[in-house]
Amino acid sequence: MEWVALLLFAAVIVLLLAGFPVAFSLGGTALIFAFAGVIGGGFESAFLSGLPSRVFGIMTNETFIAVPLFVFMGITLERARIAEDLLETLSALFGSLRGGLGISVTVVGMLLAASTGIVGATVVTMGLLSLPTMLKRGYSPEIATGTICASGTLGQIIPPSIILVMLGDVMSSAYQSAQLARGNFSPETVSVGDLFAGALIPGLLLVVLYVVYLVVIALINPASMPAHATSAERVSFGRILHALAPPLLLILGVLGSILGGFATPTEAAGVGAMGAMLIALQRRGLSLERLRDIMRGTLRISSMVFMILIGASVFSLVFRGYGGDDGVHSVLQSLPGGVIGAMSVVMLVMFLLGFVLDFIEITFVVVPIVAPVLLVMGLDPVWLGIMIAINLQTSFLTPPFGFALFYLRGVAPPEVTTGQIYRGVIPFVGIQILALIILSLFPDLVTWLPDRLYGQ
Repeated sequence: MEWVALLLFAAVIVLLLAGFPVAFSLGGTALIFAFAGVIGGGFESAFLSGLPSRVFGIMTNETFIAVPLFVFMGITLERARIAEDLLETLSALFGSLRGGLGISVTVVGMLLAASTGIVGATVVTMGLLSLPTMLKRGYSPEIATGTICASGTLGQIIPPSIILVMLGDVMSSAYQSAQLARGNFSPETVSVGDLFAGALIPGLLLVVLYVVYLVVIALINPASMPAHATSAERVSFGRILHALAPPLLLILGVLGSILGGFATPTEAAGVGAMGAMLIALQRRGLSLERLRDIMRGTLRISSMVFMILIGASVFSLVFRGYGGDDGVHSVLQSLPGGVIGAMSVVMLVMFLLGFVLDFIEITFVVVPIVAPVLLVMGLDPVWLGIMIAINLQTSFLTPPFGFALFYLRGVAPPEVTTGQIYRGVIPFVGIQILALIILSLFPDLVTWLPDRLYGQ
């Protein structure tokens, strides 16, 4: 019945393209196929009896408690105007350099990624704050929009990324399934902390590549990125400290406690949420109304994530009931090139799906299907998780359907055309692909830090 599983997957894609809500498209379509299969005798009703325990398992999963806490942290920092202070300070600091404002935007994007982990909010915030300034300073619209989109999507890969939290739980289950399939009945585990550690060097590598690209363009085409600082704009050490100290201390508290083994990601997320509240109190004040607004935003995003997770769990159960996982396993095993061919096809499919599906759907729907097969072939789970995260980040940037492009288009001034945004991100898409190639050739860039920290 593998063809029914394929038809189920295609039906879900069609419904999502038609604009139906993601969670209900996943769960509702799967239930319709399941009931039709029970009536037609092609689906075992016993599979549906596992739904309550699956939903209960999701709601009691300690790892997922980190999601609303990290979301709360990100929204609180957004309301505290951290990005505005950072951008003003760093643009004054690097302003005497040609391309300095572009470098400032990249560094601020990195710091926001490590502080918030929310891609859409980062792109919109950076677009509202920095795009008018960059255009006013004479920056090429292509350079300005490409830099903002690329730096805004760093939240996909730089920890504490929400996608890494969700991907860590999915990869852990897939890794255990793969080890059991290979006859290892005392399976090792992979945690969110492993993915955080594995993502650190690749995330910094992307930042370095972005900055190198901007420096090269500034040298080749200086008119596209003029310097703008004057002696009156020199920034004092106290101003730098005031802007950088709070987010850096928060990043150190969250990531340091996880990587140092002092706290689990969920516990560190609690530390981050409290730290964000203290920063908001110090910067903007935290009235009861503002706190309500932050909590409503957290509730909306968290509810969306968990509804999609429940819908994806129903979809996964029915997909497996129709033998879809066996079909995927057979297809990937039969591809030419062995594990390299299978990995290449999976990455290409995920890249294309990233045009129409959000990372949450891909993480909860596609990864549980393909990851066990790739892990059975001998791939490292941390390396595979980071490659998937960067691949999805690349699809977020790629014209014409990249989500980051739509986010920026929504806040960009009318004189900035969609074509300019598309042309601006293409070099950064090339940088992302270059980073994937580098990590493929040198997987130790991903696995070295987790091995040193956790001895795996």
